[in-house]
Amino acid sequence: MLEWRIAARYLRARTDNRFLSFISVVGALGVAIGVAVLLVVLAVMNGFESELRERILSVASHATLAGLDGPLEDWRTLAARVAKEPNVQAVAPYVEERVLLAHHERVSGALVRGVLPDAEAQVGSIAGRIRSGSLASLVPGSYRVLLGTALAAELGVRPGDTLVMAASRGTATPAGVVPRVRRFTVAGIIDSGLYEFDRNVALVPLADAALLFRLGSGITGLRLRLDQPFAAGRIVHRVAVDLGGGFYIGDWSREHANFFRSIATTKSIMFVLLLLVMGVAAFNIVATLVMLVREKQSDIAILRTLGLSPRSLVGIFVLQGTAIGALGAVAGLGLGLLLAWNLSALVHFLELLLGTSLVDPRVYLLDELPAVVTRADAVRICGTAFALACLSTLYPAFQAARTQPAEALRHD
Repeated sequence: MLEWRIAARYLRARTDNRFLSFISVVGALGVAIGVAVLLVVLAVMNGFESELRERILSVASHATLAGLDGPLEDWRTLAARVAKEPNVQAVAPYVEERVLLAHHERVSGALVRGVLPDAEAQVGSIAGRIRSGSLASLVPGSYRVLLGTALAAELGVRPGDTLVMAASRGTATPAGVVPRVRRFTVAGIIDSGLYEFDRNVALVPLADAALLFRLGSGITGLRLRLDQPFAAGRIVHRVAVDLGGGFYIGDWSREHANFFRSIATTKSIMFVLLLLVMGVAAFNIVATLVMLVREKQSDIAILRTLGLSPRSLVGIFVLQGTAIGALGAVAGLGLGLLLAWNLSALVHFLELLLGTSLVDPRVYLLDELPAVVTRADAVRICGTAFALACLSTLYPAFQAARTQPAEALRHD
């Protein structure tokens, strides 16, 4: 193809003018850097989202069924019916209410959840995140409690210490309503990796919670483990309808929607902002081709006199800019994948070199930067970079096509 042979010749450096070839390399390098940076940033956001979702699912139930008008009384029969529903893998009862915890002079609010250890272990993986204790220690009548790490630090307690739990449902006396108070022993510490959970949730035996909150034989609701957690909203709605309705339903994606909505918004903003880097690279390609058109005025005029059509001239410069963009996109893809796959090692190296922590788990919930590169992101980024490179060739190409041979050769 004649157009491609001429475009490839213009791309190669010549001894009389290497500046244009240098500018071409700079343009391709700009595209490569833009692609690599955008790929790494989106990979980190994907990894953070994936890790956050995994940690949430380890401590939160996939879905819940709670009573609309109060506690669920005949919950064992109800749990047996729910367990037979399609897509339901396990069911666990729970009692949940806000309380006030006190240890010496330290006081903190918390969400107490009463659980059955065996059933709770089936609906989540919280058992594997307990330090210095276990779910099995929550024996009915023992009045033991498992606290999150942040909540334990707030109260200043360790396993073996005792604390006072005050429920909002009190006892009416002539002097007014007196909160129900019970002393609990700290049986262990939960380190889920999620500050929201570790700061607010305390686990106690189901029977002890029901007694403290005066629920009798009732419970707050049922926690469900599903075989399709990403379809939890649809499945729990169907289960509630099959049971005849009358339930308040919830699922993990609805309860933590703000987390994932903020991540999606951040990804969109970062994508738009980092496109500016590739925009600068596209301007470099425009400048390169404009300078090339100016330098090759005589060549273009001679080609026109030999019968080369304006369309072929447009094709020459479009192919040249497209080649620069394609080389930059491929190089950026390789560099981005290399950085993303070795990001944790690079971060650890920088932390040792600088003597500081770049990823604080108290802020980011993670102690390292996970990176997950998706095929969709790679295709979208490389496709956008290639499209910008192609668009940047149009103006210089049409400028070359409008060259008049007589005017260009007048002074030669």
